[in-house]
Amino acid sequence: MAIGLSTAILFTGCADSNYDPTKDWSNDKLYNEAKDEMAAGGYDKAIGMYEKLEGRAAGTPLAQQAQLDKAWAQYKTNEPVQAVATLDRFIKLHPASPALDYALYLKGLVNFNDNLGLLSSWAEQDLAERDPKQAKESFEAFRELVVRFPDSKYAADARLRMAFIKNSLARSDVHVARFYYQRGAYVAAINRAQTTVQEYRDVPAVEEALFIMVQSYDKLGLNQLRDDTKRVLETTYPNSALLYPERAVTKKSWWKFWK
Repeated sequence: MAIGLSTAILFTGCADSNYDPTKDWSNDKLYNEAKDEMAAGGYDKAIGMYEKLEGRAAGTPLAQQAQLDKAWAQYKTNEPVQAVATLDRFIKLHPASPALDYALYLKGLVNFNDNLGLLSSWAEQDLAERDPKQAKESFEAFRELVVRFPDSKYAADARLRMAFIKNSLARSDVHVARFYYQRGAYVAAINRAQTTVQEYRDVPAVEEALFIMVQSYDKLGLNQLRDDTKRVLETTYPNSALLYPERAVTKKSWWKFWK
């Protein structure tokens, strides 16, 4: 008798652990509850509800919205890989969706924030000193958005972020060029700095790239190339604080621009 009672309790426990309180909820109720969880910061619970809704309302606009909201929740819980996977799936399955511009924007934002991060803003760490792979992926998502949907309400912000990413990628090359210069690898420094000048002509990082080239040519005794490059630097940046430290102006940190 005791064995039978224990077995009954065991099975009851199993049944309770598999109980789904949302089982009899309508799709609208499930979506609204998920939104309430999001508003309260319960992103993990919201993700679970959105996943259920994707299955229950498959093929409907509500399921598409749930997929996008799930990606946002994953982004808010610092799960960029999962968020991007969710967005890639949405983009593949719903190429004609009216929310496609938002999906592209969010994909760019996920990678953008994953690189910059809150801690980076506190430490004022430059994206240029980190792996540029995700920055490039962010740029491509924003680029696709502004090319395909130039009038999207997300396009203006995407363009600003693209400009920042472009300069950060240029600074990545400059960071490497500076590394070479500091170690006496002047030819390598020149080559890397030239890459910046050639590929990113209209970004602030070009100023330092030119300056590294001037310094490197000087170290190598290539005076004509040094002077030619210096003239380009002076013409392009007449008030360069690198050439004229006394003209230096304190600049606002980039991350404060977004605040």
